[in-house]
Amino acid sequence: MNRCAVFILMLGMSVFAGLAQAKMTIIDDVLGRKVEVDLPAQRVILGFYAEDYIAIGTESALDNVVGISRDTWEGWRPASWNLYTNYRPSLKEIPDVGEVEAQTFSIEKVISLKPGVILLADWQYQGLGTDVERLESAGIPIVVIDYNAQTLDRHVKSTQIIGALTGQEKRAQEIADDYQHTIESTLQRIETAKLPKPRIYVEFGNKGPSQYSFTYGKNMWGAVINMLGGDNIATPFVEWWGTMNPEQVLASRPDVVFLAGTESGMTGNAIAMGQGVDRKLAEARLAGYKKRTGWEQMPAVKNGRVYGIYQGASRTILDASMVQFMAKSMYPSLFEDINPEQEYLDFYKKYLPVVPTGTFTAQITE
Repeated sequence: MNRCAVFILMLGMSVFAGLAQAKMTIIDDVLGRKVEVDLPAQRVILGFYAEDYIAIGTESALDNVVGISRDTWEGWRPASWNLYTNYRPSLKEIPDVGEVEAQTFSIEKVISLKPGVILLADWQYQGLGTDVERLESAGIPIVVIDYNAQTLDRHVKSTQIIGALTGQEKRAQEIADDYQHTIESTLQRIETAKLPKPRIYVEFGNKGPSQYSFTYGKNMWGAVINMLGGDNIATPFVEWWGTMNPEQVLASRPDVVFLAGTESGMTGNAIAMGQGVDRKLAEARLAGYKKRTGWEQMPAVKNGRVYGIYQGASRTILDASMVQFMAKSMYPSLFEDINPEQEYLDFYKKYLPVVPTGTFTAQITE
């Protein structure tokens, strides 16, 4: 056999091997949609949940990402973006497809990247509206996952989907099982104790003490409060997220207050939490909220039960530790043996290539 024939034969075998490795599979996403995807996915556009994608799919899964909604990472969590890009500068070279909420998401850019699959959060899929049809008519499969709902079922399902897309089913199931065990064991302690329901108020403290920002009803932190058996004072006034009238907050007399913050709070007087945030600064910003009109008479303030929590640790498989922190804050006697912030950092050490430093939970007691 001459060299040309050998080359052609080897080339054909190589193509055949590639086809054999790729497998068209039906994925049931969190919306119950049946989506046919070539697995493991080779050209992925990632709309949200970047850390989850890396933790579940491993760092090597990034090699197959051809586009990201960059603002949902760099814009919303710049300290996290800097942490990862300092470790892996090539992240900056991944094309940006824009952001749905800001109405900068470019269908044309997405199509030009010839993706094998687009992985979107539920809220992104809903926000795209009729543009979904444009993408699907271009032959691009869309798979929807959802950590925003903060439910055990959707967290587990979303983790399994990422595992399937990245060929890391075993790792995904391990992470999902750990998450499920943490949530269920936490709930079991609460259910067994049968303690009175504490009244809870949670607020995204991005505007500082002088202006009330939004709270949560059915989703995100609100969903966690409800799951943990708390009496969420926002429930009668806010369905998903929105602001409460300050008089309503005071009249509800919450026993526990959670104020969520990010690294962007380091400037101004907003709640500062997260990567690179000094604990004394975080505690000082929390203390500033005690000076709000009427708050000195609030049970949560009188009893030293005002807590800071990292907004960036919600809407993710990493939030099991934040569920633990909220549970410990609501029912201190039940979780004396749990160190939620250390649990949060331990997840990074086990599943991610970087480990953040800073303040991710806080409390003022005086």
